[in-house]
Amino acid sequence: MVRKTVAFVGLLAVAMGGFSGSVVAQTAPAATQGGYALGPGDKLQINVYGEEELSGEQQVGPDGTVTLPLIGRVKASGRAVSDVSEEIRAKLAEGFVHNPSVTVTIQTYRPFYILGEVNTPGQYEYAQGMTVLSAVARAGGFTYRAKKSEVFVKHEGGSAEERVKLTGDLPIRPGDTIRVGERYF
Repeated sequence: MVRKTVAFVGLLAVAMGGFSGSVVAQTAPAATQGGYALGPGDKLQINVYGEEELSGEQQVGPDGTVTLPLIGRVKASGRAVSDVSEEIRAKLAEGFVHNPSVTVTIQTYRPFYILGEVNTPGQYEYAQGMTVLSAVARAGGFTYRAKKSEVFVKHEGGSAEERVKLTGDLPIRPGDTIRVGERYF
């Protein structure tokens, strides 16, 4: 609905002759509004209004970039969606598209990882607003040996894992690694 509204407003502005190009950065609520930084594995939907051949899904590659027709690689890793959107708009405006309107939306986040005393350790798809407990649930729950009072979390790009007290609202981020330790009898 938001995309249709944005597209309609953009088309209306063009029809009225008052449009001078714009960038609209759409993201999933909450997780991205607080300064979410893109990283390898995030899948983006990039739309250039009126230019179907320049629009489509792009996954942030291992080198941290997305590649678009005409302009080539754009650094995405470590940047906000709005910054990537603005750079794409600016590059397209350099002689490729007159007054481009660019929308970038996060389609799927990079995965998180969970290991240790859970029934099915591994890599799982991140969902907005996830907590450690919801991550454990995705991994089949705790094993009978699990220490349920604390977990170890290593944030993507971090050098060490942190020991944290397990609470019902302990958030995780895309790319995090969660380790559930073993309790000692």
